[in-house]
Amino acid sequence: MNQHPALRALFSSATLLGIGIPACAVLLTVLLQGAGSASPASVADELLRDRIVQLRASDSPEQRMVVVDIDEETLERHPWPWQRTRMAELVERLFELGASGVALDIVMLKPGDAEGDLRMAMLAQHAPLVLAQLFDYNAAREPLRSGVLADGRPGPRVPGAIAATGYLANHAGLAGARHAGNIGVTPDPDGVLRRVPMTAWFEGRNYPSLALALMHCCGGGAPATEPLMRVPFTRTPQAYHRVVADDLLQGRIDEATVRGKLVLVGSSALSVGDRIATPMGASFAGLLVHASILTGLLDRRDGLAPATWPGAVIATLFCIAVAMAGAYTFPRLAAAYNVLLLAAMAVLWLALAYAIVPHDPDFAPAAPLFSILFLLAVSVPFHWQLAQQNSRRLLGTLRQYVATSVVTELLRSNLKDPLAPRQCEVTTLIADMEGYTSQVESLPVEEAARLTSDFLDCLTRPVIGHHGTLDKYTGDGLVAFWGAPLPNAAHADLALDAARDILREVARLSQARMKQGHPPLRVRIGIESGPAMAGDYGSSLRSIYTAVGDSVNTAARLEQAARDWPHDVIIGEGTVQRARRHRFLSLGETRLRGKEKAVQLYTLEPAA
Repeated sequence: MNQHPALRALFSSATLLGIGIPACAVLLTVLLQGAGSASPASVADELLRDRIVQLRASDSPEQRMVVVDIDEETLERHPWPWQRTRMAELVERLFELGASGVALDIVMLKPGDAEGDLRMAMLAQHAPLVLAQLFDYNAAREPLRSGVLADGRPGPRVPGAIAATGYLANHAGLAGARHAGNIGVTPDPDGVLRRVPMTAWFEGRNYPSLALALMHCCGGGAPATEPLMRVPFTRTPQAYHRVVADDLLQGRIDEATVRGKLVLVGSSALSVGDRIATPMGASFAGLLVHASILTGLLDRRDGLAPATWPGAVIATLFCIAVAMAGAYTFPRLAAAYNVLLLAAMAVLWLALAYAIVPHDPDFAPAAPLFSILFLLAVSVPFHWQLAQQNSRRLLGTLRQYVATSVVTELLRSNLKDPLAPRQCEVTTLIADMEGYTSQVESLPVEEAARLTSDFLDCLTRPVIGHHGTLDKYTGDGLVAFWGAPLPNAAHADLALDAARDILREVARLSQARMKQGHPPLRVRIGIESGPAMAGDYGSSLRSIYTAVGDSVNTAARLEQAARDWPHDVIIGEGTVQRARRHRFLSLGETRLRGKEKAVQLYTLEPAA
């Protein structure tokens, strides 16, 4: 049993592909959102996120902490490694100035001078001081085991805490420290540090990071945080109040600079080597990494952290909107416009990603861009190919009937199946040669054929020239109409323009033939306007684009009535009512063959 045409269209391969390609684009975003760091596209996600982080980083001063930098200038005066007494002097000076807590980004593996070690041990036990210890996560090498760990909290492993394989801790003289924080990091496969373990798990104990330990110690308590936290690089290095260690040692720092603030002590000096690649740069001081983490924790404590947004959901909804917009526009717009549309969607998504990134550390910001790229690479060429096929089909069919300019406009209109029968307002022109039989009966076959061809040329050129649609030839005449396949408000005037040109063309041909001794030619034209069904009619073997309706039949009757009048063009009431640029002469009423009522006839008023 044959399927209904609508069902055949619904399940045609082109339709299924037209639906399936946008659906695949949406599915791509969904899969990339769920794949996480295992996705091959994660590199693009991180690079895009890095760029957004750089652009969003603020120069607004961080007033809640101070960074004490053992910089190159300080190391020129006090070469590294320092005596332990100098380190104790620096820390004691910070507490004298009123620091609420101090964290050292320095591991003291070996004992130093006795006095300095004793002073540091007393500070670690009784002052709000956080020492550093480094956990190693590289299982591929021999585990590091040096020093004595401190501040480990026994108990169940914190969910998600990363298991360490080794450590570097402070010497045994500092084992009694009340607070210690991990400064070990886990760079991504590309060598860039984007996440840090906030809790390390080692031999049955949980160990906090340096910034987290400082918050536990003297930052008003540590806010809830994920075990592996994306470093919130919300501020540029210039935003942190940097104190040069030598200025501190020389007493050149006033109390107002430090009082009531958290202090991080470390080194940005290249000679010390505490540098690492981050989204903020290829050589970023490790000290500022801890500062950035501490800023994020303080923002959470103070309620300043960005609210959580469902980035993956927003990305998926955006991709659905792009796919739906594409499904509508791809079949209707030219490929170049669709490319521009997708480019605009990509720019819009970049703006949205810029807004979302601070609110969701885990979603894949590049996923919608890959979906847009998929649509660009697959959907745009697919619909372009369909458009080419439709164009070739339309060109092959329409150029038999209408002017090239009409075909071009029809293609631009992107009408779905423009040849399908539909009701429209048309003006029909039917033209015929009067006395054709008597004209050709005495002529040789070749001359008769030439006369027929020349006469039809006189009829056809004006029709095509005035954007008419050629319906068919009727031996020595033709049927043409205006208003289909493209609507045209001036269809009546265009048909009348064509009629005037036909009269001139036939007059020139007639004069040429009369000079050769042939009888004159006369053309009869009937024109009427009104509703009609215009479309591609026929069978699977042969079809023709034509118009059918009462106004078409009336035009045929008017052409036949012209033999009874001295006028070559007979016009119906419908055309007179719709014409705007022509003047008419009334010929009175007459009853046409096949019509029950008399109709008013007109002809064109002679040109002035």
